[in-house]
Amino acid sequence: MPRHEFQPGRLVAGTFLSAAGVVFVGDAAGAWEAPWFAVIPLVVGGLFLAGAVGLLARATRRHRTPPREESRP
Repeated sequence: MPRHEFQPGRLVAGTFLSAAGVVFVGDAAGAWEAPWFAVIPLVVGGLFLAGAVGLLARATRRHRTPPREESRP
């Protein structure tokens, strides 16, 4: 039994933010030249995609799980 539920939106956000970090590290190391504003579309697009994936996952999770019945004493 997993200790937490899988959240694909956070996975997507982490992937895009890690990619932004790789772009900055590559620029700082001199591997390539990246303008300062090049990371903005990467971060904003990644956050937008992460939000969409999170909403889709939540809608799917709600659709698949049956409603909980309240127990009466």
